[in-house]
Amino acid sequence: MRYEEAVTRLDARQPEHMPGPSLDRIRELVNYLDHPERTYPTVHVTGTNGKSTAARAAAAIACASGLSTGLYLSPHLVDLTERFSVCGEDISHATFAEEWEHLEPYLQMIDGQGMGELTYFEAITGLAFLWFADKPVQLGVFEVGMGGSWDATNLIASDAAVITPIGMDHVAELGPTLGDIAGEKAGIIKEGKIATIRDQDPVPAEVLRARGAEVGATLLWENEAWEVLDPLIAVGGQAFGLRTPRATYEDLYVPVFGRYAARNAAAGAVAFEALTDAALDEDVLREGLAALRTPGRLEVVAREPAVVLDGAHNPAGAEALAVALGEFFRWARLHIVLAVSANKDVDGVVRPLAAIADVVYATRNDSARSAEPDDVARVARVASSATVEVSPSVGDAMAAARATARPGDLVLVTGSLFTVGDAKRVLARA
Repeated sequence: MRYEEAVTRLDARQPEHMPGPSLDRIRELVNYLDHPERTYPTVHVTGTNGKSTAARAAAAIACASGLSTGLYLSPHLVDLTERFSVCGEDISHATFAEEWEHLEPYLQMIDGQGMGELTYFEAITGLAFLWFADKPVQLGVFEVGMGGSWDATNLIASDAAVITPIGMDHVAELGPTLGDIAGEKAGIIKEGKIATIRDQDPVPAEVLRARGAEVGATLLWENEAWEVLDPLIAVGGQAFGLRTPRATYEDLYVPVFGRYAARNAAAGAVAFEALTDAALDEDVLREGLAALRTPGRLEVVAREPAVVLDGAHNPAGAEALAVALGEFFRWARLHIVLAVSANKDVDGVVRPLAAIADVVYATRNDSARSAEPDDVARVARVASSATVEVSPSVGDAMAAARATARPGDLVLVTGSLFTVGDAKRVLARA
């Protein structure tokens, strides 16, 4: 089977059609596969923003320590294979096709059992379980797709969990209140295990504490059990110290922008330390953090004018992006290419970004869920005094922004990870 055929068969399982919260199908799948997800210890990461950075950091440090480590992320930006990697090497197209050919007969058997067809995400999660076991890996790091309790990844042992800040997102799927959303994400905290918790608002904090008490888990709270010390802006990233339950590490460097990003990376480090139950070798920790890469998260992809990509797609992410941009970048004029998903809080995403822009290029991305550019433009005009233009695509908007921007200006492409993916495809063709 060729990769393209495998992806076509996988894509037939889109859009997601899960009738309600259930792990029945993915549980049946791993039963047929003889539980590949139990063949390696696991780090499990959820949250509203920053979970990918925490997962990548835990995996990078584990790899620097010499462990063959599988990393499963969600979503991808350009190519599906970005979701599956072992120590920085993505699964190849040929290997993906081989794993799919192995997996698909089991999917088809379960499809016919009256539980409904396995969803797209359930299928690729099963593939990740299987590929990591086939490698084999010594550790699996899994980022949830959405929520936690009913996410297909939640069949893993979650020996060490990470929960980054929880905010309002995926309201239709996870619940109308912040407490409901936190309750779903708290589901990755397992009985007797350890969870590293980033700083939380009071409502999610209360929910997480209750979950920890219910299952007898140890919760390592930011600013209590661990904290980032003396963060400083450095060339290409940030320098900081890190106090953990096991040690205090100094002179660390992480090549990411945004203070929140360094704290999310630190949470990944604390989780890996908790998993090993020992202080980390400082050289290993430094090597792992220095190797961290976060595509689509304040990622600089061009200069003169500078072009930055960021996948902020909810109000908390947009607000944090607006702050971080001012902390880590300087510009004469700020041009923002902005395409947002219609099923998100469009006003909440657009307002904080438009407020700092000189020019907004309201557009749409290639996702079927993209909001109409005119709707994005309407919010931008109300939220700021910026010049607002409407473009039919991310590529057209980027071309207009880069043609107008001068060398001292900054072009930011944001509003959705779909928008970032479109931008990367445009840049690859240039």
